[in-house]
Amino acid sequence: MLEKEVEIRTADGTADAVLFQPQERGQWPGVIHLPDIMGVRPSHRQMAGRLASRGYTVLLVNVFYRTGKYPLWTFPLKMGDEQSMKRFAELAAPLSPEAMERDSSAYVDFLGRQESVARGPMGVVGYCFTGAMAMRAAAARPDRIAAIASFHGGRLFTDEPSSPHTLLPRIKARLYFAHAVEDHSMPKEAIEKLEKVLAAWNGRSESETYRDAHHGWTVPDSAAFNAPQADRALEKMAGLFQATLQGGH
Repeated sequence: MLEKEVEIRTADGTADAVLFQPQERGQWPGVIHLPDIMGVRPSHRQMAGRLASRGYTVLLVNVFYRTGKYPLWTFPLKMGDEQSMKRFAELAAPLSPEAMERDSSAYVDFLGRQESVARGPMGVVGYCFTGAMAMRAAAARPDRIAAIASFHGGRLFTDEPSSPHTLLPRIKARLYFAHAVEDHSMPKEAIEKLEKVLAAWNGRSESETYRDAHHGWTVPDSAAFNAPQADRALEKMAGLFQATLQGGH
């Protein structure tokens, strides 16, 4: 596995990122990996590398570059804790829906220029906070994004005018949503509402709740990590990207 630190110029600054690709020479479909609110760290490097080993060039991006670089947290995240919620806000606040779309387009353009990336469709995967960002990437660049996967994504359906589900008319990608149980950021009622609008949408999608899997179950350094279900999540994502992106290889 080849791993390289890179920088991406965006409209708002410079995002640090890591590019992963198979060891052998060639061109591979591109995938953008968006980490959770804890940011780029060894666990997500491991996850991005596992996907790249399947035959992809994977761009793991520090989406919180406006606020800082790794390590973004100097203390354990505890939901509801005042210090944690303050840091959460510091990281999330600059990422308005418009900023997410601008950034996503810059990531797509950067990845598309890499020698190891095949011409053709790309994929995006988002975790927790960035599940919504994956949807915004698909809306911003329907010309390149053919598939997205969201794992324990939060606030994918809300009553706000900017709710991610309102982006569906702009999206051409095939969508996969993997939900956690008892997830305060995406409760059962919100999942049901999302699945209702997906059923009415003129596109291809799948939404499922993983049994006994709690928020963060796919990430090895999460207290909720569930290895069997994380392996299942990887296989579902690999199947999605094989079906939608391998034609560009």
